[in-house]
Amino acid sequence: MHQFLPYAWFQGNCVPFEEAKVSIATHALHYGTGAFGGMRAIPDPQATDTILLFRADRHAKRLSQSARLLLTELSEAKILAALETMLRANRPTTPIYLRPFVYTSDLGIAPRLHNIETDFFIYGLELGDYLSPEGVSCRISSFTRQEDRSLPLRGKISGAYITSSLAKTEAVLSGFDEALLLNSRGKISEASGMNLFLVRDGNLITPGVDQDILEGITRASVIELAGAMGIPVIERPVDKTELFIADEVFLTGTAAKITPIRQLESTPLATDRPVMNALRERLVKITEGRDKDYEHWITRVAISN
Repeated sequence: MHQFLPYAWFQGNCVPFEEAKVSIATHALHYGTGAFGGMRAIPDPQATDTILLFRADRHAKRLSQSARLLLTELSEAKILAALETMLRANRPTTPIYLRPFVYTSDLGIAPRLHNIETDFFIYGLELGDYLSPEGVSCRISSFTRQEDRSLPLRGKISGAYITSSLAKTEAVLSGFDEALLLNSRGKISEASGMNLFLVRDGNLITPGVDQDILEGITRASVIELAGAMGIPVIERPVDKTELFIADEVFLTGTAAKITPIRQLESTPLATDRPVMNALRERLVKITEGRDKDYEHWITRVAISN
């Protein structure tokens, strides 16, 4: 059972979570015409009554851009203000995951994005490790990642996640933890909700933004960190077979953080992961507010009365 935060942001106010309800006729429920974000927040290990948000500005910017893809306006300032108000109302004492969501709130039945009401809410829940930090087993999904010419994949459009849902369930029901999706050109795109990296001969490699991936914020952070740590980064198409011979393979995402892939299909993968471990240790240090070089990635929210 999920442990939800007691208050949600709904229709412009903080309300008890149980009171934040939508109609069964809500347009977005039927047509997937919404866009969401995912953010992690933790109590500051070094200061009481302070919550740390990781790259809140980037998350707000992406959600604002996703809203524009739905032909609606949702400013970054409005998102950040709502997040801070909600955090102060909840005063969380454990690590949490925040889910902001912009959606067509109209009760009409025609699939459209014009002449329609929209709204915005946020809820949160306690969340530790989404995937095992020791590593996950993956299979190549029989479902193909959508193309940007059919869906705006640079936004976290809710309707697009039917493919992720099908792929994840297919993987779990066939004995694996997670799925990797190929794009329409037969190259590795991403996992059900995570980006993918591999290491070969000291180079950090990841599918580029032209491979129908979501432009992940953790992905972008890992690329920037690697550059600062002197690790060469290459963004290019990745073949399935490369994963079997790679020195390291891992996933990144807000919920997943940095998680190694320990097995692909029936093949165990390399277990010595010095590059991944160095990046993961640095990212943990940053998210806990202990790295002065990346203090600008952290938003501190005071929650004292």
